[in-house]
Amino acid sequence: QVQLVESGGGLVQPGESLRLSCKWSGKMFRLSPMAWYRQAAGKEREWIASISTGGATGYRASVEGRLTISRDNAENTLYLQMNSLKPEDTAVYYCNTYYGRAPTPDIWGQGTQVTVSS
Repeated sequence: QVQLVESGGGLVQPGESLRLSCKWSGKMFRLSPMAWYRQAAGKEREWIASISTGGATGYRASVEGRLTISRDNAENTLYLQMNSLKPEDTAVYYCNTYYGRAPTPDIWGQGTQVTVSS
C-alpha cells in the first residue's frame, strides 16, 4: 500500500516562499502522474498543480507563475515550490496521484499546513 507523507508547511508572511515535499513509500512512483491539492478551512479540496511521468506540468490559474511542481523519481519525492505567497494560499496541502485527472481516494496523507499571514 502506498503511503504519502507531506512536509514543509509553516507560517509565513505574504510575499515569502515555502517548499513542500511529498515522500512516496513503495514502488511505482516514477510511473504515476502526480498532483498537489489543497483544502482551505470550510472549502472543498481543490487541485492546484500536476506533473506527468514525463515532466509535463499544469497549474490552476490562481497559482500559475507563483508555484512550481517538480519530482525526483530517484528519491520518490514530489515537490511544490511556493513563491510570492498570498493569504488566500492558506490551506492544508496534500499530494496524491493524478490518474484521469483525479486523486486515488484511499491513499491521502495527513497533509501539511501552510498559513500566510502578516
